[in-house]
Amino acid sequence: MQDNTSTPNPEALPENAGSADNAVPPAPTFEQAAESTVMPSLEDLLKAAELKAAEHHDAWLRAKAEGENIRRRAQEDIGKAGKFAVEKFSGELLAVKDSLEAALASDNQSAEHLKEGVELTLRQLVAAFEKSGLAEINPLGLKFDPNFHQAIGQIEAPDEKTEANTVLSVLQKGYALHGRVIRPALVMVSKAKAAPAA
Repeated sequence: MQDNTSTPNPEALPENAGSADNAVPPAPTFEQAAESTVMPSLEDLLKAAELKAAEHHDAWLRAKAEGENIRRRAQEDIGKAGKFAVEKFSGELLAVKDSLEAALASDNQSAEHLKEGVELTLRQLVAAFEKSGLAEINPLGLKFDPNFHQAIGQIEAPDEKTEANTVLSVLQKGYALHGRVIRPALVMVSKAKAAPAA
């Protein structure tokens, strides 16, 4: 009688079929899959949000401090600009003052030499004005302009050709600094011609 319980032929089995290392793992269950992709806990989310808030707060504090520094520096610059705005002009006027003092220091001067010294000093002053953007307003013979002139009276025109409101006399010259009037010229203007009697 033959034994039916013979051992299986190892050649008939697939290679390494019996080893546990190469066994195909079973598919994960839904619970196992959910556990592997678990959302962070609320505590973790809160900690992350607090860290972000702290970073933003720190950045805001730094920006605020920088803004305060910029504002403070700007105020200092404005103060210095106002305080030293006339520094260049003052330097130009020193030469004028020196000339006037030199003229007064000389005891025996003729009227002619004194006049030459005053003319030279005046030229120095005019040059200082020009370098600083201070322009003279002398509107003699021009049409009256209330933006640059101040009329203090009217006089009769010397001839028929002169139009009304023409500057006939300048009592005091005006001055403008870079186009902005700092003193209008004081002027006398011509009257309008009277209408002929009918």
